[in-house]
Amino acid sequence: MVTKVGKKHREALTLVDRLAAYSPEEAIALAKKAAHTRFDETVELHVRTGLDVRHADQQLRGSVLLPHGLGKTVRVLVFAEGEGARAAQESGAEFVGGDDLVKKVEGGWTDFDVALAQREMMGKVGRLGRVLGPRGLMPNPRSGTVVDEQDIARAVRDARQGRVEYRLDRSAIIHVPIGKIGFEEDKLLENLAAIIETIVKSRPAGAKGQFVRSMTLATSMGPGIKLEPGSTLALSTT
Repeated sequence: MVTKVGKKHREALTLVDRLAAYSPEEAIALAKKAAHTRFDETVELHVRTGLDVRHADQQLRGSVLLPHGLGKTVRVLVFAEGEGARAAQESGAEFVGGDDLVKKVEGGWTDFDVALAQREMMGKVGRLGRVLGPRGLMPNPRSGTVVDEQDIARAVRDARQGRVEYRLDRSAIIHVPIGKIGFEEDKLLENLAAIIETIVKSRPAGAKGQFVRSMTLATSMGPGIKLEPGSTLALSTT
């Protein structure tokens, strides 16, 4: 079966030199130029690492607060009880609950974008791995989504502002959104800098050889744009 490629997509492909590597500024400008859909596409960063996912000391998972968010409303769910539940509700979480919410999710309901859990709830939330794990929604201390009662309000605010989680897939690649194509270029660049800086600082202790092997920027429907390693890894939020 031959996949039909639309005219606008073919035109977008001609804008990108697939053998070239672009500076972050050039790549963002090119991504905006190549965008051709009627919706506000998500801009994504793909980082190929030299990590071996078979080894526990080469795992990579974390989260980062984007300076300019993701350009969308984030629906936050919080597993909490008592004062923790009250703090979550006051901070704007859309869904808050204990046993009742655990049971609802266990039944397959996942109509939310971020899941947080009060640390004391993890004994019950832990059994939701088969539902939340495949969707990347399982609360985890390393990603900052399992929090103490006094930190719940901050965690909810961060999630609503634009805290994104990153993790290795089975091919040792990180896929993470940096914003919408409608963002101004400087805002996309600052979001990109925050993610790159965090990933570089999160290099696992067991990493050997070249940590970051390649980086690519792309929109939801646009062509991949290779990033120049030196200038991209040098990005900083300071």
